[in-house]
Amino acid sequence: MSPPVFLAAAAALEGDRVLLDGPEGRHAATVRRLRPGERVDLTDGAGLLAECVVAAADRASLTLDVVARHREPPPAPRLVVVQALPKGDRGELAVETMTEAGVDEIVPWSAARCVTRWRPDRREKALARWRGTAREAGKQARRPRFPDVADLASTEEVARRLAAAALALVLHEEADAPLSAVEPPADGEIVLVVGPEGGITGEELAELGAAGGRPTRLGPTVLRTSTAGVAAAAVLLAATGRW
Repeated sequence: MSPPVFLAAAAALEGDRVLLDGPEGRHAATVRRLRPGERVDLTDGAGLLAECVVAAADRASLTLDVVARHREPPPAPRLVVVQALPKGDRGELAVETMTEAGVDEIVPWSAARCVTRWRPDRREKALARWRGTAREAGKQARRPRFPDVADLASTEEVARRLAAAALALVLHEEADAPLSAVEPPADGEIVLVVGPEGGITGEELAELGAAGGRPTRLGPTVLRTSTAGVAAAAVLLAATGRW
């Protein structure tokens, strides 16, 4: 089994010995019950990974010896999923599974038919939940580079992301072209749009299409918005050779 991963500041990972304290250290010492001689990996979440061995442990921290250090290069191509806001806690489910799959950025989208609305007074709290979910899922998946979770985007802002992408795709159940037939670029960004439970409106589809978004379908069944993103990511990651 691969060693557990904990988050640490990049500066702390440059030395030969690291003190892992705070919430991460308490979790490692009291929940995971890691003891001297066991292997642990530390990451800054931005690609730097330090392979460590526990030198000492107490109730609230670990002292770790760094035995190896390496940096994961940025992925190519980079996969960005624009996720329409799902109902209830399905947003966190979508973020969790897409993080585990290997998505590089998740953009929450306030689409016209979203049932969920992030009101201005609650937006930061909702974003914090998505970002916290991505961070915890990144550690669980042993990722040295965690996904970015962008600010809430409007349709106009999503269209700008599509216009700048190397490949821009919009999942739509009535599209003729299957996602499995798409040939991804070797570099740049792939931006994939996942609509809400009620579907993308004709106006939104036209605006995204004008920005270069190509309608594509996953298959003969209709997936929930919270699961469509991870299914599409799997297809694209396999096609790019990242899987």
